[in-house]
Amino acid sequence: MMKTIKRYLNSYDVILILVIVLVAGGIFAGTVFAAKTGAQVRIQVEGEEIGTYSLKTDQEVQILGGENTLRIKDGQAEMIAATCPDHLCVNHKPISKNGESIICLPHKVVVTVESDQLSELDSTTN
Repeated sequence: MMKTIKRYLNSYDVILILVIVLVAGGIFAGTVFAAKTGAQVRIQVEGEEIGTYSLKTDQEVQILGGENTLRIKDGQAEMIAATCPDHLCVNHKPISKNGESIICLPHKVVVTVESDQLSELDSTTN
């Protein structure tokens, strides 16, 4: 025969558990939503801003009448087409973190991410 051992939580135990769950939930929600708020890409041509687009909205942006095409999808931006001869901008990895950029030198296009999410790099130079 097995004896059952009954354990009861007192009110302090319940309060402590609730506080721990609320703090953990708040930290989780803060980290999830902080990385997503305000993330956008700024597009400049010859140093002049031509547009700012949210990384939250999936879309394709035609730059210079279709000379370059930027795809924004799943919180990342990448150049998917360009008429320049070297295609360095098209071969660049997708960007999503603050300060990351894609540059097309022949067309003088600069796409830069502005967000709260930090880049993997320690610093950048201009």
